[in-house]
Amino acid sequence: MSQKQNGALIEVRNLVKYFPVTRGLIVARHVADVKAVDGVSFIIRKGETLGLVGESGSGKTTVGKCLLRLYRPTSGQIIFEGVDLGKLDQEKLRALRVKMQPIYQDPYSSLNPRHTVAEIISEPLVVHGLASGRQARERVDELLQMVGLDPDFAERYPHMFSGGQRQRIGVARAIATRPDFIVCDEPVSALDVSIQSQIVNLLDDLKSQLKLTLLFISHDLSVVRHISDRIAVMYLGRIVELAPSRTLYDEPLHPYSQALLSAVPIPDPEIEEKRKRIILKGEIPSPLNPPPGCTFHPRCPVAIDICSRQVPEFRETRGRWVACHLAK
Repeated sequence: MSQKQNGALIEVRNLVKYFPVTRGLIVARHVADVKAVDGVSFIIRKGETLGLVGESGSGKTTVGKCLLRLYRPTSGQIIFEGVDLGKLDQEKLRALRVKMQPIYQDPYSSLNPRHTVAEIISEPLVVHGLASGRQARERVDELLQMVGLDPDFAERYPHMFSGGQRQRIGVARAIATRPDFIVCDEPVSALDVSIQSQIVNLLDDLKSQLKLTLLFISHDLSVVRHISDRIAVMYLGRIVELAPSRTLYDEPLHPYSQALLSAVPIPDPEIEEKRKRIILKGEIPSPLNPPPGCTFHPRCPVAIDICSRQVPEFRETRGRWVACHLAK
C-alpha cells in the first residue's frame, strides 16, 4: 500500500500482531496463533480524526494498543513524527508517550476508585515531570473547566460521578500532558445514548482547540460519522475499506461496508422504508483459523470463486482504498 505521506503524523506499515496459543503445564508448546491484526497499513494526518470501525473481534482495539505501544507488534512498522517506535528503548518510548494518550472504553473501571479526581488527572503530569504541587493543582482546575466540570469536583472520588462525568474526567486526564495524538477506544459505548453526543462533541471541540489528532475506535457507524474525517473499516484483522467519511457513507464499495451501513438508521422515514437491509449470514470467523483468500468470503452475498482462493489487493480506486476483487 502506498498512500500519500504529506502531513502524516502516524504512518502504519504492514502491522501484524499475533497472540501465541500454547499447551502444556510444565513445558509450554506453541501450537497456534490468534491473528488479531494481519497486515494493516494506513496513515493518520496531523489534525484529522480517523475512525476505525468493525464488529467485535475485528482487531480494532489491538491496532490502537499497538499504536500506543501497549502491545509490541509481531512485525511491521509504526512511524510517529518520523520516528520508528519499534526502534526505541524503554526510556525514549516513555518520553514519547507524553505525546500519545488513550481514552478508555469503560469510565467505571478506568479511574482508580481510591484516588481523588485531582490525583487521577495530575498523575500523568507528575509521572512525566511536567508539574507538581500547586502548579499541578492549577492545571487540574484548568482541565476540569475545559471538559465542562466544576473545579470544585477535584477533591471528590470517582464513585460520586455519573458515567458521562467520569468519561469527562478520563478526557481531562488524556489531555493533561498536551499530547499530539489520542486513541479513543470506544469512548462512548458504555454511556447512555443521551450522553454519547455530548462526549463526541466535547472531543470534537477539544480537537480543534488543542490541535489534536484522533484515532476514534467504535462499532457504531452513526457515532463515527459525526467526528471522523476518514473512516477505516476492519474485518478479521484487516482493513477492507478506507475512505473519506462522506464518500464511505454515500457509496461504500466493499460488501462488508455496505452491510454495516445498511444497519445505520436514517432519520427520514420515507428513505428508511425504501432502503434494503443487508443481513450477513453466519458469524465472524475465529482469528485462530481465518478463512483462505478474502476472509469475508464465507459471509459475502456476492462472493465468486476467486474470493475463496486469492487474498484481494488493498488498492486505490475511486477516491478510496478497498480490498475486494469485485470493486471497480
